[in-house]
Amino acid sequence: MSDDKASIQASLKDDYGHNLAVEVPASIAALTEPDRIALDKAATRKVDILLMPALVVLYILNYLDRQNISTAKIGGMTTDLGMTAQQLSTCVAVLFAGYVSLQIPSNIIASKVTWPSTYICLMCGLWGAVSACTGAVNSYAGMAICRTILGFTEAAFFPGALYLLSMFYTKEQLALRTAILYSGSQLGNAFGGLFALACLQLDGAHGLEGWRWLFIVEGVMTVGFAIIFATYMPNRPESMRWLSPIEREQLLYRLAADRGTKDGAEEMGQRQAIRLAFTDIKVWLVGITLTIAYVAAAVTNFFPIVVNGLGFNRTTTLAITAPPYILCILVINLNGFHSDKKRERTWHIIGPFFVTILANVIAVATTNIGARYFAMMLMPASFYSASIVLLSWISTTVVGPHTKRAVAIAIINAVSNTSNIWTSYLYTGAPRYTLAFAVNLAASVVVVLLVLVTRWYLARLNAKLERGEDLGKQGPSAVQIEAGFRFVL
Repeated sequence: MSDDKASIQASLKDDYGHNLAVEVPASIAALTEPDRIALDKAATRKVDILLMPALVVLYILNYLDRQNISTAKIGGMTTDLGMTAQQLSTCVAVLFAGYVSLQIPSNIIASKVTWPSTYICLMCGLWGAVSACTGAVNSYAGMAICRTILGFTEAAFFPGALYLLSMFYTKEQLALRTAILYSGSQLGNAFGGLFALACLQLDGAHGLEGWRWLFIVEGVMTVGFAIIFATYMPNRPESMRWLSPIEREQLLYRLAADRGTKDGAEEMGQRQAIRLAFTDIKVWLVGITLTIAYVAAAVTNFFPIVVNGLGFNRTTTLAITAPPYILCILVINLNGFHSDKKRERTWHIIGPFFVTILANVIAVATTNIGARYFAMMLMPASFYSASIVLLSWISTTVVGPHTKRAVAIAIINAVSNTSNIWTSYLYTGAPRYTLAFAVNLAASVVVVLLVLVTRWYLARLNAKLERGEDLGKQGPSAVQIEAGFRFVL
């Protein structure tokens, strides 16, 4: 980079490293540097308090309602309904068929409506109602129908939550917030077994089996929390309550500077956003990589059943499913925090997946109870800590107006979850599950290779930017380029 170019870029930066091509509000420009930093922290803290706990709780409930079918099987559901192992796998698979199919239209709706958080809470309430109704089914057909509808209603939450994070946080803040969000799913996995154990103890109450109470209680909880959160969750930065006028200006300036343009200034129509998202190579590189990563992570859909293969009774099995996810929560937050701090993605994905490879080698190689449980301890912490960095890579890789980002997030999440449809049929051959763990091992190796390919491609794009070449509509805006935009590697 020439000295002239460096000086131009320096002149376009403020004390935070933000892009000064976006006009600084007069009320903020008049503040001293310590006051501006304090104001920025105050605004971010309020966003954290109002948004993150609600999303985490909803994600806990999302995983409880999605994964409770495996626990219900341990509680006698398949016996009561006369279901075969193949039919159970189908009930797991059909949820993801519905889940995948509606994610793109749902995120388009979220990007267009005035109240995206309220929309997401509404869909959360609907999935809670469907989950509660599942407790009344009396046949395999009824269970399959309920699970399909549950997938449709759950489609709005996770891609919608990622879209909300991209609206309220900068690129440098996203990996940690994505990790915090993902902690919700792991808390659901960690304590879902213990919560399910309590529900199963209601067996016989009011003439209902314990596994029916599991669906009813978790569904009613979801409806209640969705109603509460809808009353205060922020919908958009410009309309966020609880911020003072100057805090709102600071939040909007920080986001505009991070994107290189005022949000909405380059907005586009729905059809154009879909076309740009579908033709962006970066979307498919991250999407395919995350798809293969979720192949390796598919064991979590059957985690209680696989752990049950160690030979313990129901109570012990549900209790020992918690420690792997408690470890997972610690690791994903540490990995997300460190990835943001270093502004690095590649090695924060590859490193954990080397651990996933080791865990699957152990699972394939031995039936020793201690060794296999050690492998189960390593699996969630490794592949999920890598997955949250992959998810945060979306927002630093896919550039453009928020409608395109919403579509891209939905595409990636929809494509990646297709793996959950067919991997449901791999978990046969208890207690060893050789085929499933062999496929997980191969997928983990492929993820490492795909991450290296993605890094190589992004490095090529950065090299073009260094040479002053235009990347076209799929590249950063002219303002971002002037401010020295580079893809995070």
